[in-house]
Amino acid sequence: MSAAVDVFYRHYAKFGRFMGLREAGGALFKLYQLTAPDAPVPDDVATLCEDWFAAHAHTAAAPGDHGFVLLHRCGEDFYFLLVSVWHGSNELWEAVWYRRGDMPAFAPFDPAYPGEAGAARPTFCVWELGIVAHEALAWGRYLASSRGDTDLADWRADIFDGPV
Repeated sequence: MSAAVDVFYRHYAKFGRFMGLREAGGALFKLYQLTAPDAPVPDDVATLCEDWFAAHAHTAAAPGDHGFVLLHRCGEDFYFLLVSVWHGSNELWEAVWYRRGDMPAFAPFDPAYPGEAGAARPTFCVWELGIVAHEALAWGRYLASSRGDTDLADWRADIFDGPV
């Protein structure tokens, strides 16, 4: 038994759903929703996600950038909006936004962590990593290609949809 895992924790499957491509500010994103099978993202929260693209995507990506966004429902009323963008050819950069309760919009998530500079901080949870792993392999296939229009179309079509 690992001391790092709470004895009362019970892991369960979540489902990653591809929700389509989103262009924002000249950047292209694959949008995913990540939820428990019996707790989909409510329409009002999905609308707030779309509003985020219109208002804030330009802060995370430049024209011509490519990436993916995970709208992760965490429990009853907490959501992460994990914005991942490919930079420097092969680096994945991330911006984290959140919504809790009845917040009117997603807000930047930048909690303070105690400890010295260089201390470990959270990145992705095990569910999110299922989609991240797929997207890393998809981007790797694109990088290994001739990177023409057909190859980019293949990347766009290379989606994750299933249990994690």
